[in-house]
Amino acid sequence: MNLSHFFSYSGPLTTFIAAAVVIFAAFRTNTARVWKEEAEAQKARAERLENDLKEIKQRLTHIERDNARLIQLLTSLDPVRLATHRLTSNTQED
Repeated sequence: MNLSHFFSYSGPLTTFIAAAVVIFAAFRTNTARVWKEEAEAQKARAERLENDLKEIKQRLTHIERDNARLIQLLTSLDPVRLATHRLTSNTQED
């Protein structure tokens, strides 16, 4: 193989290698962009879920406070009847 044959083959080979490098770089860039978008979407979803959980905890605290107040009111009205109700409701749950 002489020098002219080498240069005649090296031009198309170089073009092919350059095209492959560009395609690979574009693929990596697009893949990184897709993963970044997915990560941002997951982060937004996690933040929404965190806010929902905080709201649920606040509601539960409010319900527990109201429940304690209602029990307090019921026991002040008729503590014997409330105790009887609790005993019968506990045995029904078991």
